[in-house]
Amino acid sequence: MSFSQITVQDLAQSLDNPSIQYVDVREPWEVETASLPSFQNLPLSEFSEWAEQIHSKLDAETETLVLCHHGIRSAQMCNWLVQQGFTNVKNISGGIDAYSVMVDRSVPRY
Repeated sequence: MSFSQITVQDLAQSLDNPSIQYVDVREPWEVETASLPSFQNLPLSEFSEWAEQIHSKLDAETETLVLCHHGIRSAQMCNWLVQQGFTNVKNISGGIDAYSVMVDRSVPRY
């Protein structure tokens, strides 16, 4: 694995850091249900629509944190980003569900 994992507690301390790119790979309905500020939504199901523009949407050298519901889809995205030349990619372990349980219970669980 050529990307690292961070905890939801680490995420909470880094939220809104302007020098970090935040990517949420969940479906739009999931983001409407529960979301965090600063995250750009790039749903994996719409991969074919945004994949070719990834280098114009994100900077390959900038720290990039990737979120999903439980951490599986975000790990897939991290893997793909590394293959595209991204150098500082981190998967948010446990996803938004863990964030809701361990950090902020006001974030809805689904």
